[in-house]
Amino acid sequence: MWYPSAVTVAAAELVTIAEARQQARSDTDTDLDAELTRLITVARNHVEKYCGIRIGSQTIVAKCDSFDDMARLPDAPVTSITSITYVDTDGATQTLATSVYELRADGLEAAVVLKFNQSWPAIQPGSRIIVTAVVGYTTAPPAVHHAMLVRIADHFTDHETVASGDFSTFDALLVNHRRGP
Repeated sequence: MWYPSAVTVAAAELVTIAEARQQARSDTDTDLDAELTRLITVARNHVEKYCGIRIGSQTIVAKCDSFDDMARLPDAPVTSITSITYVDTDGATQTLATSVYELRADGLEAAVVLKFNQSWPAIQPGSRIIVTAVVGYTTAPPAVHHAMLVRIADHFTDHETVASGDFSTFDALLVNHRRGP
């Protein structure tokens, strides 16, 4: 079981203020940049939650109960594993050697697996395994990028909640970029 990750947010948003202005049909009006900047963050956050992905390079610290949980990492896409730490049966914190495991970053379904002829170490009962990893799209797929722009324009144009059909343009753009359960 994975527990909520601690996240170091990306240094920069993937949607620029110029792109947001253009999408909102406000190409030259810099008076609205503060609102558009806020909407860029809201759109990124919405896409991340909706798809179960991260946008922009971010560092996460995730905790799980067992090495079996490594079969599916909690965040995607995964660029690299920085470290895996655990508490051994003597109560000492250990860092798992990279010679024991490898990252299989297959699109949205990343896993940490054992290398040939290796085994997971025994851990202290009740302790947590901590995975520190770099995750997130550094360049979002075009449909994801466009979905963010659509969401920004929707919120910019309609400042209130608007009832919509069952399946919106936003949904259609993101349907192939959602992680499974």
